[in-house]
Amino acid sequence: MPVPIIPGRILNPALSDYLEVMTRAVFQASVSWAMIANKWDGFRAAFCDFDVPRVGAFDEGDIDRLMGDETILRSAKKIRAIVQNAQTILELEKIHNGFANYLRSFQDYKTFEKDFRKRFKFMGEMNVWYFRFRVGEDVPNFEEWLPTIQGDHPRMREMVELARANGTFTG
Repeated sequence: MPVPIIPGRILNPALSDYLEVMTRAVFQASVSWAMIANKWDGFRAAFCDFDVPRVGAFDEGDIDRLMGDETILRSAKKIRAIVQNAQTILELEKIHNGFANYLRSFQDYKTFEKDFRKRFKFMGEMNVWYFRFRVGEDVPNFEEWLPTIQGDHPRMREMVELARANGTFTG
């Protein structure tokens, strides 16, 4: 089954879904969304179907193995970030008695964004919004939020429009 270039929202995500969305955000940054979509089966295999405890336990041997894997985009910094992000998900899952509880533990989006960006690697403003949107969490109104981010973001706009069209997003 082909992987869509513009992925949809995930309702009731599991830990593996959180890591998968985060991985996609990290690797899509500064790269063609289509290129990452075309390699997504490779990413899924390389990161053990985004099994958070398994990825969190990756060591330097695993990093070296992935750096030789032609089915994914090979960036040591981004691969290490995914391993660290998996470890952080596990920590927050334990501390908050559920990762979703962590996501919902902030009074406002800005406070959440600041904390999330501090804890997770390669998660800038755009990636934080993308992450929350994809995993079905509340996000700021897209049209009001987008002008606060530098650049043009046609894939984000397209993703939001598709979600609105299929009724999974009203913001």
